[in-house]
Amino acid sequence: MPSFGLVAGEASGDNLGGPLIRALAAQRPGARSYGIAGPRMVEAGCEAWYPADVLAVMGLAEILRHLPRILRLRRELLERFAAAPPDVFVGIDSPEFNLRVARELKSRGVPTVQYVSPQVWAWRQGRVRTIGESVDLVLCVLPFETSFYESHAVRAVFVGHPLADRVPLVSDPVAARAALGLPAAAEIVAVLPGSRGGEVARLGPPFAATIAWLAARRPGIRYVAPMANAAARSTFERSLAEHAPGVEVVLVDGRAQEALAASDAVLVASGTATLETALVKRPMVVAYRVAPLTSWLVRDLGLVKTEYFSQPNLLAGRRIVPEYFQEDVRPDLLGPAMLEQLERPDRAALLEEYGKIHRQLRRDASARAAEAVLDLVDARRARR
Repeated sequence: MPSFGLVAGEASGDNLGGPLIRALAAQRPGARSYGIAGPRMVEAGCEAWYPADVLAVMGLAEILRHLPRILRLRRELLERFAAAPPDVFVGIDSPEFNLRVARELKSRGVPTVQYVSPQVWAWRQGRVRTIGESVDLVLCVLPFETSFYESHAVRAVFVGHPLADRVPLVSDPVAARAALGLPAAAEIVAVLPGSRGGEVARLGPPFAATIAWLAARRPGIRYVAPMANAAARSTFERSLAEHAPGVEVVLVDGRAQEALAASDAVLVASGTATLETALVKRPMVVAYRVAPLTSWLVRDLGLVKTEYFSQPNLLAGRRIVPEYFQEDVRPDLLGPAMLEQLERPDRAALLEEYGKIHRQLRRDASARAAEAVLDLVDARRARR
């Protein structure tokens, strides 16, 4: 039976890795999986040498600060893969870490896959050469990515997005509110400040201040904030205590999809959560803050090649939701934008656009990804 080496960084990678392992096991019962894994992957049968959150760092500046630890982890991981060589290596997201692991394993003759393309089409496009040298295949979750790779002679396939498979085409707000103990008739705003420590530390204060801004102007709004992990909850609780004292915010552990379904509009950190919000089909305001050094490298050096950074706008090819970056992430801008989303007159047109995105991404992604990975395994064995 084949063996699969996998590395998933943080919660988003774990969410992809769990269904992928199940799909691999369905097609090759008895296969072994091991590497860096989160709880969903472990539940699916993966042997976790290290937990996925060891890679939960964000931005160039943050990676530099954690570099000694990351280099030590990579060295230890490669030693363990040398002792137990997989039939194929699959790096799930976390490209800064995974592509370097993949490059070394590929030099040893191990087929390598990157599941979730880096946003190389958006910034630092020169990385595509490194990607081509590091992996045999890129599994793309966004449809427009494959044409970029084709133009650079890098093999890539669009498999769809597992989130689109998991989220129903129509979400039930009444059931979601009942499940979360939220009032059926209230106006509800969901607040998602991110999952990584630095991300929540940067977005927590302005998000909490925006809650206070809204509460002062529309006291009837209720707030729910799904927390990705205990550390994120603790950090956001401190932000609420400092910037929104006296405002009731219902904090829930996980359950992001229910919180989104229960809401009328969403204040959300840039990332996969924006796609989930679009799939649940709720108006949103997107915010993105990075360390000052990262901001300077990305913006002032002209490294960004796209007009938008949020996934709904990228997938729509136009601005359908408002985005705020860096110094614009502040309550006097986010608050009015949230009120506009709660009241937007083109809500029906927005939901129709969300529906197009959902149907485009709904492809049974995990099964398609597993098939592509197994094709590499079978091709390698046929050459032996």
